[in-house]
Amino acid sequence: MPADDASPFDPIKAVLFDLDGVLTPTVDIHVLAWSRLFAPYLAERGIEPAYSDDDYFAYIDGRPRVDGVRALLASRDIVVPEGTPDDEPGSNTVWGLGLRKNDEFFATLEADGVIAYPGSVDFLDASIRSGRQVAVVSSSRNAVSVLAAAALNDRFTVVVDGLVATDAGLPGKPAPDTFVYAAELLGLTPAECAVIEDAHSGVQAAREGAFGLVVGVDRGVGADGLLASGADIVVSDLAELVDDVVTPCRSS
Repeated sequence: MPADDASPFDPIKAVLFDLDGVLTPTVDIHVLAWSRLFAPYLAERGIEPAYSDDDYFAYIDGRPRVDGVRALLASRDIVVPEGTPDDEPGSNTVWGLGLRKNDEFFATLEADGVIAYPGSVDFLDASIRSGRQVAVVSSSRNAVSVLAAAALNDRFTVVVDGLVATDAGLPGKPAPDTFVYAAELLGLTPAECAVIEDAHSGVQAAREGAFGLVVGVDRGVGADGLLASGADIVVSDLAELVDDVVTPCRSS
């Protein structure tokens, strides 16, 4: 543990940010898109219990899209073909359902746009000013589009999203591989990096990967749960940590 007057970020050389729920409130768009997919899907088939937002946090939050589809279907003992990425959106396959969810997400994003959390932007910019490297690690296959919509794309040269993970053959969260890959792209070890996450699966991935600092952002999941999943610190807004990250990192 650091001394009382030391910041937990002192030895940290890079900060790896999750996107949805950490930098941008796009988790709300995802929640709505998943509801628009699965609420009618289950209702039309007379499958109980009906879909609710609790299902999102239990089976979907933080996972790659098709993994979320698989987990939700399994929770209702529904078996459908796997399909392929070339399936028609909405077809009754894992990929078809995932693609339909993606269409719902983009329709809402294009209609309403997205504004990054001000406290997260302050923390991000303070991290950059301190000389620390930054990267985005997201399960979403739409991370680049969301960063552009939120006017954050100029801050990041390293973005490891669902598309990059697929191309590199990396398993998604809660496996640590995407975070480890981002650290490697920055030329660092996990121990030299902090991870900022709002989902249990992401916190678990960072803890499994032995990252130097794991910060949970409680956007409604619950501080106790994030701590139990492996977070070192939990805040409700990253603005709370701006003063901790402003000093340059210590050389190893």
